[in-house]
Amino acid sequence: MSLLDDIKTKAKSLGKTIVLCEGEDKRVVEAAARITKEGIAKIVLIGNEEECGKVAPGVDLTGITLIDPLTSDKTSEYAKILYEARKAKGMTEEQAAEQAKDRTMFGALMLKAGDVDGYVSGACHSTANTLRPGLQVIKTAPGVSTVSSCFIMIAPDKTNPYNPDGVAVFADCAINIEPTADQLADIAISSAASAKNIAGIEPKVAMLSFSTKGSGNDDKFFKSVPKVQEAVEIAKSKAPDLALDGEFQFDAAVAPEVGELKAPGSTVAGHANVFVFPNINAGNIGYKIAQRYGRYMAIGPVCQGFAKPLNDLSRGCDVEDIVATVAVTVLQSV
Repeated sequence: MSLLDDIKTKAKSLGKTIVLCEGEDKRVVEAAARITKEGIAKIVLIGNEEECGKVAPGVDLTGITLIDPLTSDKTSEYAKILYEARKAKGMTEEQAAEQAKDRTMFGALMLKAGDVDGYVSGACHSTANTLRPGLQVIKTAPGVSTVSSCFIMIAPDKTNPYNPDGVAVFADCAINIEPTADQLADIAISSAASAKNIAGIEPKVAMLSFSTKGSGNDDKFFKSVPKVQEAVEIAKSKAPDLALDGEFQFDAAVAPEVGELKAPGSTVAGHANVFVFPNINAGNIGYKIAQRYGRYMAIGPVCQGFAKPLNDLSRGCDVEDIVATVAVTVLQSV
């Protein structure tokens, strides 16, 4: 059984309810039907029967709960929740009533109210439009100030000696462009939780750089190495029991012989399975190299750091991507 199959199987056993916000998208309607048929999750689809029938004719909607914010008797209740969350920012009751009708906001308010266990959107909305409602009403988890993302990277097989589990976690490859040391520390801690709860591996976190333990120092110019070094110390102070170390070059993080040479005594060097990149340039390039040259399957971006599970789809996603994201969202809800 592949890791993705294992994730789906675990999701089926939990009986969670996920809201999909884009009933106007054919892929989302088809995915909702498939998820429901396979029992991965109960689905609330934001849309109406006429619309879904038009974009995805012939798709069986049996078992799917359809809700239209324009006609739902929940909209006024959710508007009150939105007003309470945003009145300090100057939102009026009238503005809240109008914004609650927006599908992505309505989905986030369902999650805030506890009427669903997780939220997935983004097939036909930008990342900003998908995550903004989460930042405004769901907000971050206790002790976390940074929303970030990771990719669950699944190897085509388990023959690579540097990745014996056949799975790794890469972060942050999609949200934070040039994270601070504090943000990198949050990303590391959140990614370790994703590794354990979603990928099912015991996390060993490597904070990556072009330098290993001070071998390269750009302090006069960009200060990227000192930033990663500071992030390591912050993360260790926040999560002292977490197996985390750095700064490491990638080879020192995964190859035991290089790790022993460059970072003797480190329990992470040479054995890492969670990789925190110093910025989005490195992270995005890195996961796509693994995906295309290494033929890894990339599940994500998986959002981390929210108080409740909320995930963003790529606008280039297919039905299988949506199904996988929903299954991951279910596991995050536990």
